[in-house]
Amino acid sequence: MSEKQTVEMSQEELEEYNKFKADKAKKEAEQKAKDQRALYRKMVDEEIEACMPILQTLSSDIKEKKARILNNFNTILEMKSELMLTKQDGQYSHTFTNSKGTMRISLGRNTIDSYTDTVEEGIKMVREYIESLATDEKSQTLVNAVLRLLSRDAKGTLKASRVMQLRKLANDSGNDRFIEGVKIIEESYNPTETRQFIRAEIKNENGVWVSVPLGMTES
Repeated sequence: MSEKQTVEMSQEELEEYNKFKADKAKKEAEQKAKDQRALYRKMVDEEIEACMPILQTLSSDIKEKKARILNNFNTILEMKSELMLTKQDGQYSHTFTNSKGTMRISLGRNTIDSYTDTVEEGIKMVREYIESLATDEKSQTLVNAVLRLLSRDAKGTLKASRVMQLRKLANDSGNDRFIEGVKIIEESYNPTETRQFIRAEIKNENGVWVSVPLGMTES
């Protein structure tokens, strides 16, 4: 067992010794932090390299199965068109439910509402007719409500669902200019297709439709 020894120091020597200890502790802390960062980077690299092949396989598997399902339903869609004597070109989504009413699958194409430049002429015609109806405060309130159907979203686009409401109002009014304006808007509709989708749902014991998670961000 070593014996404790007492070392006498001047004030200056003590200050130098304390500074030495502080510098040493700082360097050790810096080195520890550096080692931890290196370990962190190593763990991240190893986990990414381990997970990426799994995710690539999963992605390929999802793509293959999605294509198979869409291809299978193409045959059903063709039969639906023949049986119902309807064209499927303008329909962007279809929902199929089993006979028991316990499972359903929706598939189609996501679309973004957009219009050709002729839409402006149709909007002008509709707006002129609607505004001409404002003869007093009461009718102005109604006019404002109808004009809101012509309002655009944050991207400056008319919502197709609102145009459908305008079509009903135009038909009910019987006004040729109103009807023609809405017709021009409808003919200007030129939706942009984005990606195909598949949604699956199962009805639970409470009779509520519950989605089957099909994406990495769903759970």
